[in-house]
Amino acid sequence: MFLKKISLFNYKNFSEASFEFDSKINCFVGKNGIGKTNVLDAIYHLAYGKSYFNPLAVQNIKHNEEFFVVDGEFEKLERNEQIVSSFKKGQKKILKRNGKPYEKFSDHIGFIPLVIISPADNDLIIEGSETRRKFIDSVISQLDSSYLQELIQYQKIISQRNALLKYFALNHVFETDTLSIYNEQLNDLGQKIFEKRKQFIDDFLPIFNKHHQAISGSEEKVQLVYESHLFEGTTLHLLEQNLAKDRALQYTSVGIHKDDLAFQIDDFPIKKFGSQGQQKSFLIALKLAQFEFVKKQSGEKPILLFDDIFDKLDETRVSKIVAMVNQEEFGQLFISDTHPERTENIVKTTHQSYKIFSL
Repeated sequence: MFLKKISLFNYKNFSEASFEFDSKINCFVGKNGIGKTNVLDAIYHLAYGKSYFNPLAVQNIKHNEEFFVVDGEFEKLERNEQIVSSFKKGQKKILKRNGKPYEKFSDHIGFIPLVIISPADNDLIIEGSETRRKFIDSVISQLDSSYLQELIQYQKIISQRNALLKYFALNHVFETDTLSIYNEQLNDLGQKIFEKRKQFIDDFLPIFNKHHQAISGSEEKVQLVYESHLFEGTTLHLLEQNLAKDRALQYTSVGIHKDDLAFQIDDFPIKKFGSQGQQKSFLIALKLAQFEFVKKQSGEKPILLFDDIFDKLDETRVSKIVAMVNQEEFGQLFISDTHPERTENIVKTTHQSYKIFSL
């Protein structure tokens, strides 16, 4: 799997641009604000049907324009695959594979395995539980389409149950039967999602620990702790137990939609007790573990995007990543950097074919 070519029209700061890529390493170099990250984000867009940095489609249109188009040509299993993502103001976003629009974007997830490593990943540490849940869901969804459908259905039912709770409060009524239908559905879906998340963490943790050890070279104990209400009982039991609270709050306060993933170093939260260097090592290990996990499960090497990470890493960590490239652990690699000479010097040591694009 690799991206052969990409064309951008009115995407972020690009009016019109095309790039033809090397099957191994591709580097975008230039000053800050020139659009290096935007090209990487366009590649991400083709894999996920949305931007990594600006989930609102309208924010990805170039200023004073009405639409954007991102057009990519991939080679997968010796076949050419064209993926096009487009959006026009006031209309629905369109995602096409070989000219045929997807009815559901979720059907595309996993077709192009891709992992991004970016300074924006710091949100995984500093933001709330939703960001970390999205990380878990993103990895599992790339490999298990039924999981993604269960998740979409669960979120839909949560919205319906919350709307019902608001209706009860506004109209001073209460209907046990209607609520119990939602509770039963949430119980079934919640248990499936919980079991898959639990299994994922069990499988993922050893891979994460291995990468952390390789990158940090330290004996620090790092941990990913899955936190869920469902360790305390079934969704049905929890919903019944918290009914009075939910009625007062007018939303569903318990369930797998409140799950979290605690990031720990030596049994303490890394957010509070980890240095900047420790946090960087943690996040890069997390993303490299995601890469390896997806590669193992799918049998394909995901495309890997390195956004501005050489600016954030010391020489030791960079050399560890270069060693992985030398061992051919990675497939196609995209790198953005502000220092052309530094990038070329690093890339040369990999002894792989490469292209450098100066923006």
